[in-house]
Amino acid sequence: PGHVQLLPPQNVTLLSKDFAMILTWAPGEGSPPGVTYTVRYESQDRLDKWMKVPHCKNIPRTICNLTCDLSNFYVKVRARVKAVWGRSQSPWVKSQFKDYYSDVELAPPVLNLNVKENFIHVSASFPLPTCVENLTWKYDLNLWEAGSEDKKKYEGYFRKDTVTINTTALRGNYCFSARALYESIELKHSEFSQPVCVLLNHKG
Repeated sequence: PGHVQLLPPQNVTLLSKDFAMILTWAPGEGSPPGVTYTVRYESQDRLDKWMKVPHCKNIPRTICNLTCDLSNFYVKVRARVKAVWGRSQSPWVKSQFKDYYSDVELAPPVLNLNVKENFIHVSASFPLPTCVENLTWKYDLNLWEAGSEDKKKYEGYFRKDTVTINTTALRGNYCFSARALYESIELKHSEFSQPVCVLLNHKG
């Protein structure tokens, strides 16, 4: 294709979701089929130095996960995207500035239960991008008897920790739920996970 007026992507948004920093956009009006997109980002400590994002060059999709491209999780960044079609390119469109450390949104952890004779071992796994494995993630765990409002709380466990609960005195259906925590400028937490319930010391 020769030169056509390619309209820029719209609704360019940098969002922080489920432990990740993601740029999303919508195709510009009247975008031809087969248009692709290229993304770059800059950080506030090096303005006007737009860094390439190798896995988001000439991509057909309208989303780019930037998490593991960021060189610093404590500095605000913004991204920009342009449309490319043949030899035509649209103008770049920039997102707003965001900072992973204070803006990150957490997803609830997934609970793993290991039921032994008199104990139950509970651990929480998080859907983390590998590059943020080392940040200090924690979780809170709630335990309650199904149908009761009275929750026993286990708070501030590190992500790799297992909570061991003595179940000798528990009879009946017990439920577990957890939320992810992150200490940034303020304490952030996810929603609680869907409850997982187990029948304990069931006779018969």
